[in-house]
Formats: sequence, structure tokens, C-alpha cells
Amino acid sequence: MHWHRAARPRLVLALGHGAGGGTGARDLAALAAALPADGVTVALVEQPWRVAGKKVALAPKTLDAGWHGVWPALTRPGPPVVAGGRSAGARVACRTAPALGARAVLALSFPLHPPGRPEKSRADELLGSGAPTLVVQGGNDSFGRPEEFPRGDFELVEVPFADHGFAVPKRSGRTEEETVTMITGAVREWLGRLRE
Repeated sequence: MHWHRAARPRLVLALGHGAGGGTGARDLAALAAALPADGVTVALVEQPWRVAGKKVALAPKTLDAGWHGVWPALTRPGPPVVAGGRSAGARVACRTAPALGARAVLALSFPLHPPGRPEKSRADELLGSGAPTLVVQGGNDSFGRPEEFPRGDFELVEVPFADHGFAVPKRSGRTEEETVTMITGAVREWLGRLRE
């Protein structure tokens, strides 16, 4: 775990990475840099397969077991823990939130279905989180565009023109910096409302 500590934390945000990358993803790094100023300690969690130097993610049950394994360290500081992650990490956070008692769930680029396979929906994982949930989704995400998401007990913020990695095409007129600022702002606003 890579800790980014707030001076007086009111929440801990645990963020897992996707199957194709690590904790250095642009959105994860931006949140880790910004949120401690808001009283949110951020823990970037590397899955055991990455720590072991493997290049391919393990089966979902194994990923969930890894998340269960780090949870005691996440709760040790004392404040409530928000489970989160990007892509595969978002799925892990949703699946494990009820058993672990997560205060809320942050799902960045939730992979609603494999690209081109909408019939293979993973909506049940998202809808089963059992906690306040925010989905931040690219408008052009091939793993599920915002309009493909079912209605449910979660909030969804669309990142215009963004793909699964939150990259935006030059023709969009938006910069990567603007996109990251939008993501960070949406998460900050949502976390601020968790006090209530």
C-alpha cells in the first residue's frame, strides 16, 4: 500500500488498480495528490499479482481475497473506509463492500461489460455494493458508456469524450488536465457529502 495521509483524516479512501495497470494510473495519482488536503487519507493498493511481478490479473475470487487481506490495515487508522478502484479494482470494491462494511464505494471506469459484449453485464456487482456508490465513467468507454448503465442506487458522473483510461481525443477540445480536474472535483464533492 502506498499511503497519502491527511493531517486530520475523516475518511480513508482505498483505491485498487485495473487489470492492465498499476497504482500509477493518472486518475488514481491525481486523487492521491488532491484528497489529503480535504481530510481524506488515500491508500493506493497494489494487488498481490502486481507485487509478485506478474503481468496478468488473477481470477476475481483471488482478487477479492487480496482485498480482504489488506482491509485490516486500511481500517487500523480509525476513520471509516471508502472502498474504491478503477476498472477491475472497482469491481473488487463493489463485490467486497458488503462483507467488509465499507462506508461507500468509488467506481472509476467500472467495466460494465467486456467491449462489444453488452450481454455479459456485470451490473449485479455494481448494484450489490450495499453502500453509497459513485461511478465516474468515460462518455466513450468501450466497457460501458454511461447510457448503458441500469437505473439503481448509485450516482453516475460522465466524463465527456473519455475512454476507459479517461483519455480524451484531441478533437474533443478538452485536455487531459481538464479531464483529471473534472474527475477529482466530482470525487471531492461526493466525498464531502458523505459527512452528512
